[in-house]
Amino acid sequence: MSTAPGPPSKPPRSALTVRDMIAAIGVLLLVVLVVGGISRSCSFTPAGPTVDSSRLPVVDAPAELRRLAIDLPFSVRIPAVPSDWRANSADRLSLPDGGLSVRTGYLTTEGRFLRLVQSNATEEALLTAETGGEPAPAQGVVDVDGARWVAYTGPGERAEPIWITEVTTPDASAVRMLITGSGSEPDLRTLATAATQGELIPAR
Repeated sequence: MSTAPGPPSKPPRSALTVRDMIAAIGVLLLVVLVVGGISRSCSFTPAGPTVDSSRLPVVDAPAELRRLAIDLPFSVRIPAVPSDWRANSADRLSLPDGGLSVRTGYLTTEGRFLRLVQSNATEEALLTAETGGEPAPAQGVVDVDGARWVAYTGPGERAEPIWITEVTTPDASAVRMLITGSGSEPDLRTLATAATQGELIPAR
């Protein structure tokens, strides 16, 4: 009568070699380095999360906007943001409800993120596309250097502000601008002014 071998037993602690201990310490150090690298790139403050801008990509926003504006049916402006802000993204999207949008992302001096969207979509379609759902009702109007921006609050726990305005361009095309992100109200005002007064790239 044969007996099946039992499960292998754990080797006694004395059987562990120095090589085993070094390998275990190496794995532990790798985990610590990865976690430490992630935690250094972001921080939390009561006003909202901040990002270490030195660890994120940088794009030439004016050059990207000129490139993305090719064949657009509406005019685009190049915002002259403060010199210590960093542009880290730029793209062009087709919206599900119709229209196109050009988006640029910026990191402020304090590491807050702001996004500027320029689009020929309706206000409702633009808000839906940018929030991924139905935003809260409009909270009022913000005046920035004579431009009237309708203020909304985005969904989610952070409830980031959303400002949207309609601008008239020389070619009479209807263009809407949307600003949102974790920046402070002065940051939003700075970007709003830079956007409405930026260099105009006419529609082709």
